[in-house]
Amino acid sequence: MSTKIGIVGAGLIGRAWAIVFARAGMRVSLYDVDADVLPKAREAIRQSLDDLKQANLIEDVEGPLSLIRTESNLARAMAGAEYIQECGPESVEAKRRIYSDLETVVAEDSVLASSTSGIAASRFTDHLRQPERCLVAHPVNPPYLIPLVEIAPTPATSEAAVSRTMHIMQQAQQVPILVRKEIQGFILNRLQGALLNEALRLFRDGYVSAEDLDKTVRHGLGLRWSFMGPFETIDLNAPSGVVDYGQRYGPLYRDVDRQRGGDDPWDEATLTALDRERRERLPSTDLAERQAWRDRRLMALMAHQRTFSPS
Repeated sequence: MSTKIGIVGAGLIGRAWAIVFARAGMRVSLYDVDADVLPKAREAIRQSLDDLKQANLIEDVEGPLSLIRTESNLARAMAGAEYIQECGPESVEAKRRIYSDLETVVAEDSVLASSTSGIAASRFTDHLRQPERCLVAHPVNPPYLIPLVEIAPTPATSEAAVSRTMHIMQQAQQVPILVRKEIQGFILNRLQGALLNEALRLFRDGYVSAEDLDKTVRHGLGLRWSFMGPFETIDLNAPSGVVDYGQRYGPLYRDVDRQRGGDDPWDEATLTALDRERRERLPSTDLAERQAWRDRRLMALMAHQRTFSPS
């Protein structure tokens, strides 16, 4: 019998996880406290599966869909689930309540993983009887198109829970990485945040327009980073590798880093100015259409990446 996955929360991320696991042949029980959202969630999942089929990323819609059932009763939803993916609100208090509820209904050996974007799991699992089975499995949205998953255990998490989560993610065709120590924001969002902070400062201080900043990443950094990471990039950008690169360019990056102030680049004035430039290029009424375009481009990139192995 295939692995059974329990998912808590039928919002955007919960629905996306359902696709990830069902696509890999796993049975999925999708729970939400609001029974009214479940039919709509199922239709949204069907639409995403249709899109994946049109992009030749799956062969069949009905097969994965038949593995997903929806449920508004937590105990029934989690019965028999070996692994639970929690997709609740990004709130410590809410997650503490959800995990307390989960602990009363799940099997003793079930792994409890959170989709949180940045909250260390120890903050909402330290009150449980079995915190050793809890961790973070943070996806990148949407996870059925972007496979990276950050596995972030707490100091109390057992090696068995980490190993089991890694194995399930690999079975689900995801790419798990291990966050070795708890840290707010984990790895991806800290890297993304560093780039966004600098981008906002460069825009705010008049060095570049919003569109030219996007071009810099889209036609520069992004091309390499779509198949290489930053460390491999610098390793290949000097004749003798990373030490050679550091000797050549380290002084420049140290000086640039010293020039960065400790001010907040996310102030209202900067965001308002950025929004004004973005809305000139993309009216608010066209956001949904552009999001669908983004997903189609990701599908095309995923189909291309399947033709080669970057590692």
